[in-house]
Amino acid sequence: MSQERRLIEKLQRIEALFARPGTEGERIAAEQARQRILARLREAEKEDPAVEYRFSLSDRWSRRLFIALMRRYGVKPYRYHGQRRTTIMARVSKKFINETLWPEFEALQETLRDYFDEFTSRIIAEALDSDPRDAEER
Repeated sequence: MSQERRLIEKLQRIEALFARPGTEGERIAAEQARQRILARLREAEKEDPAVEYRFSLSDRWSRRLFIALMRRYGVKPYRYHGQRRTTIMARVSKKFINETLWPEFEALQETLRDYFDEFTSRIIAEALDSDPRDAEER
């Protein structure tokens, strides 16, 4: 199995984890997980109406991941004319952000960051025949 395929499967397992399965032993398909999260979003918006949020994510990979995650759950990201590319605006309930969207984003981001770090170190070592570790501290 390729590293890319393992990464995709790991990201899908993280998403399934945030869907909170209802019964033990339930094998969660990706679409079922998504539907449960969408239902929680609708429920959260009933109790806690959507408000406009501004997110600033400086690295391009994090922004892409966050935007994709929001779109996956039906949240429409946008930015106003004149705002920086690092800014992402969205109307969503606070409860959904705190309990689902942000924790899932952080878990996915950590997984991707670990993968990118490992990949970058391997490429540096192979292409430059060099030690990819940080500079020594003095």
